[in-house]
Amino acid sequence: MPKGCNRVALDKEHLQYPHRSYGMDHDYYDWSMLSTRKPVNWPKGKKLALWVNVCMQFFPLNQRSEPFPVPGGMSMPYPDLRHFTLRDYGNRVGIFRCLKALDRFNIKATFAFNGYLAKRNHYLLNTIIERGDEIICHGWHMDALHHSGQNLEEERELINRSIETLRQLSGQEITGWLSPARNESRNTPALLVENGIRYFSDWVNDDMPYRFNTAKGPLWAMPLSNELEDRFILLNNLHSECSYVEQVCDACNFLLQESKQQGGRILALNIHPWVLGQPHRIGKLEQVLSYLSDQSNIWNASSGEILDSFIAQQ
Repeated sequence: MPKGCNRVALDKEHLQYPHRSYGMDHDYYDWSMLSTRKPVNWPKGKKLALWVNVCMQFFPLNQRSEPFPVPGGMSMPYPDLRHFTLRDYGNRVGIFRCLKALDRFNIKATFAFNGYLAKRNHYLLNTIIERGDEIICHGWHMDALHHSGQNLEEERELINRSIETLRQLSGQEITGWLSPARNESRNTPALLVENGIRYFSDWVNDDMPYRFNTAKGPLWAMPLSNELEDRFILLNNLHSECSYVEQVCDACNFLLQESKQQGGRILALNIHPWVLGQPHRIGKLEQVLSYLSDQSNIWNASSGEILDSFIAQQ
């Protein structure tokens, strides 16, 4: 230690935990290693379940950034029309290129909708409804964040408004949830259970679903890979479009190989029409979908269908 400095012992409170058990300091879920769990078998003997999640988002121009600027949101002084209109491009142009690509390779997707976008753009919502695809709730809009310190009743109203708006407008039951920016308060999971949500996709600490405990009852965590997300790879990590294709294909190959020894796995791809729906990128999405559709051991389904199959085997 530097001369003149005295060692000061930590206060005992720094070593005291309200809950402590093997591997964790909480009881949100049971500790387990992926490699030791009961093997899963997907329908028709397939080894890899493919979940393509398409984010349908609205980013407000008058962004509040409370308690932080949302990833992908406005980053320039108001009015940040450059970024606002780019996000809107996804809902006006990019989504239809993505839908065409999905249909070309007969890939089923799940659509995570902001409640406000569903209310604002009935045509867009009806397009997805007519396809018969599963819709999950993606919060109210991308600047309506769930976070620590948020008033409980304020968050309860926000979650209820988001889910009920989507249920009323879509006619679907809506049992899945993805938080804007994947951010939560400690109350969020319990409030989701209060509103009839059975699975959420904010936690990415696993490759397979797992049972999540809340004060209001059980919930299923359905991990949606952040590492393979288009926005994360292309705009956050600044990797090339070719690298995006390579990373998804590598993940597919590895999970297929792993499934031979350890049972079925899930390949979860999160995509954004304002990112991959661009003219210079849509071809790369098509390359990915073409590669995946050529794999004989892949079962493609909605997130809810994949979870149903998983739960039936537990």
